Amino acid sequence: MEAPPDNDVLWARALHFQHHDGSPALQGVSLGVREGEILAVSGPRGSGKTTLLRCLSGLLRVQEGEVWFNSVPVHTMGPIGRERLRRDRFAWIDPSPVLVPELSVWENTALPLMLRGTGRRRAKTTALEWLERLDVGGASRRRPHELQQAERQRVCIARALAVAPSVLFADEPTAPLHRADRAHVLRTLTTAARSHSITVVLATHDAQTAALADRTVSLLDGRRVKTVHLPPVSDTTVASGGAATTEGRAACSLSV
Repeated sequence: MEAPPDNDVLWARALHFQHHDGSPALQGVSLGVREGEILAVSGPRGSGKTTLLRCLSGLLRVQEGEVWFNSVPVHTMGPIGRERLRRDRFAWIDPSPVLVPELSVWENTALPLMLRGTGRRRAKTTALEWLERLDVGGASRRRPHELQQAERQRVCIARALAVAPSVLFADEPTAPLHRADRAHVLRTLTTAARSHSITVVLATHDAQTAALADRTVSLLDGRRVKTVHLPPVSDTTVASGGAATTEGRAACSLSV
């Protein structure tokens, strides 16, 4: 077993993963992520971006290969160990907002903090601060069903940032947002990450989003490739959540 480099907070070697139908999702992907780095994982839909983030975060256990977090082997952990790691050190943003319907907006945002042992008053204060930064502070007492989808996604982003995770995994975090909202939210996300030394692994098929990262790793059909030219995603496509058109498919070349 090869030890990971000392300066990489996340390190993966030769990751392989297959879907239940036997189709490959990852085929020998290796990468390292430095502490405080914002890494974009780019590629067209179906290229393996989400699977890679799920393997790196311990949501999925890799079938072959190694995943290390701060020199701790995630790939050898059992379900309880991986769950504890995700609770205490990681945060996750889905492409669609997922909130607890019975809780208010501020309670949803504060919930991960309280699960970590933070007192209710302190957790509420921190949650309200992040909701204000994401321009949804005025909705703090409302329930998720009272919000628009874009507002709910802002709450999810505030929730992820509020815990000041070591690593934030963001899977198409601005997919439900319109272009103007995406720009503001991405600025907030990247600024917060840099000011709090949060490592970010960001999956995206949008070239403008990938451009905000310090570095980009490109995937195609579950493999790392040298280049993937990503077309900007139109507001119509983002709002509808539809798949990319034929004209929007990525052009790419395999790395050597």
